[in-house]
Amino acid sequence: MRVLVVDDEKHLAAAIRRGLEAEGFGVDEVHNGPDALWAGNHQTYDLIILDLMLPGLSGYRVLEQLRGAGVWTPVLMLTAKDGEYDQADALDMGADDYLTKPFSFVVLLARIRALLRRIPAERPPELVVGDLVLDPATRTVTRRGTPIELTPREYALLEYLMRNAGTVLTKAQLLDHVWDPHFEGPLNVVEVYVGYLRRKVDVPFGVQTIKTVRGFGYTLDASGNLMTT
Repeated sequence: MRVLVVDDEKHLAAAIRRGLEAEGFGVDEVHNGPDALWAGNHQTYDLIILDLMLPGLSGYRVLEQLRGAGVWTPVLMLTAKDGEYDQADALDMGADDYLTKPFSFVVLLARIRALLRRIPAERPPELVVGDLVLDPATRTVTRRGTPIELTPREYALLEYLMRNAGTVLTKAQLLDHVWDPHFEGPLNVVEVYVGYLRRKVDVPFGVQTIKTVRGFGYTLDASGNLMTT
């Protein structure tokens, strides 16, 4: 079992890592939000232990962006806050459990084992827009039963568009949710990737699903109008 531990209190993160390694877990350790987001998106874990208050990007934001990118790894939130609204917010954003500091390692280990028993049986629902299907569990995309190969960035962009089908999304919104949180490149990178997506999910099937709304941004249209020649 592989676990990602995210906490800016380095002594606490190291203590959790040592305890878990003694129990036979493989453990990676990071100390800020951007590194947590990158690791969660690019590495495979059985569980993420995620602190709420992090430099660079809060635990709330990391969790929101991981879930928005289709990462359904179980997340156990750690926080010094014990208010019921903080707990509710974390659970509403997709956390699987919540533990308030200070805590004993025995309790943490019990929570981890409970999550690992419970979560694998759960499967996030497929996203379906017309004949376009995205499966977050397997990170696959098909149209009319035909598999579509996408890069991780293309997949994340399509997944966000499908979750917001029918809504016009600005380039700034797409950058914020799909790209690295401190991306400082040009806005037209969104236009470039929308073009890549169209060539893979629309053009081969003769439809126009991803549409430009001039002056505003992009939207995914479930009607999938036929292309005109």
